Amino acid sequence: MKTKSLTRVVAVAAATLLLLTACGSDDDSSSSVAATTAAPATTEAAISMTPGDGVSVVAGRASWSTGYVQAEIFTALLRELGYTVSEPADMEFGPQNAFMAMAEGQMDFWANSWMPGHKSWLAAELTDKSLIGDKVTVLGEEIMAGGLQGFLIEKGFADEYGIKTFEDLDNNADAIAAYDATDANPGNGLVDIMGCPEDWTCDNIINSMIAGAGYKNIVQIKAGYDPMWAQATDMVNEGLPVVAYTWTPSAYITTIRPGDNSYWLGMEYILDNSNPNNQEGGEEWDQRPGSAAIGEDMCPARNAEGLCPIGWAAADIQAAANNDFLAANPAAEELFKQIVLSVMDVSVANVAQSAGADPRDLADEWIADNRDKVDPWLDAARSAG
Repeated sequence: MKTKSLTRVVAVAAATLLLLTACGSDDDSSSSVAATTAAPATTEAAISMTPGDGVSVVAGRASWSTGYVQAEIFTALLRELGYTVSEPADMEFGPQNAFMAMAEGQMDFWANSWMPGHKSWLAAELTDKSLIGDKVTVLGEEIMAGGLQGFLIEKGFADEYGIKTFEDLDNNADAIAAYDATDANPGNGLVDIMGCPEDWTCDNIINSMIAGAGYKNIVQIKAGYDPMWAQATDMVNEGLPVVAYTWTPSAYITTIRPGDNSYWLGMEYILDNSNPNNQEGGEEWDQRPGSAAIGEDMCPARNAEGLCPIGWAAADIQAAANNDFLAANPAAEELFKQIVLSVMDVSVANVAQSAGADPRDLADEWIADNRDKVDPWLDAARSAG
């Protein structure tokens, strides 16, 4: 199969993603966790059960491409339990609309919650004055402390002007002028950093960081992420100054590579629960401790503990689902609790996907290659159903 050879070719690049993501926590969200959640012994009759027979499920997925493979894995395993599941691509949303759709029963589940960032949407009100969190549950341990986030800065520019942190940049008039000459709005006297699309929540968090830190010369540009990242990559390859938000697991840091052509940019200010922009749910965007054990070759900035002050907490990537759906489908609920994915596996899949592989094929390949983990998850789900 072409995908297998492709993943082998990109494995070296993806290993960098594993190294970086593992730095966010001592708890490696790897497949070894699955061994601790293995299902109890089941009878042959129980194993043959298909608890989802006759049940239609509306799946969804995030509007960032790095979440597609996870959505397809969840969907494929539900289908093995007999559920009739829609294509996740038919319900592609940012987090605000995703949580609203689940609360209103338009979508049953997705696999792409990033906590604590998305926790704010659970506190949002519906038209009947109830909260989304009254009708939607975040569950499971899909990739715990596996979502490393931060900002990358072009290495040559950072070295030339001695920029290790946002504070260094905000206070350096020469660096600001040099950056401003080629950024998205040249000549406005500001550093236009590449951030997040309007509906991803990280855009709100970044603006809160800028406000809380009191940066006077730094603003966020919001646009479609993949085109923006492609532009950032081209600029870095040309040696032009760039500061861009990104995350792992993803394929993005195989093109702008910390320690090679970029660094993780530090932040002396770490966003807390003070909600500096007074946004609804903003108290939930607390990013403390905002540090990661990333080497100085990839992050020259150091905090008092000798860690990289990356500015973000390592996110938990988890499933979320409509409460009525979970109550009516204990097998699905148990499956969501059982699924634990390796950061490395998702990283390799993301790199392969960026090279043209279909996320459905990648999910099917991963399931076939990991039957020793998957089958106990399914057995536990059947027992619960």
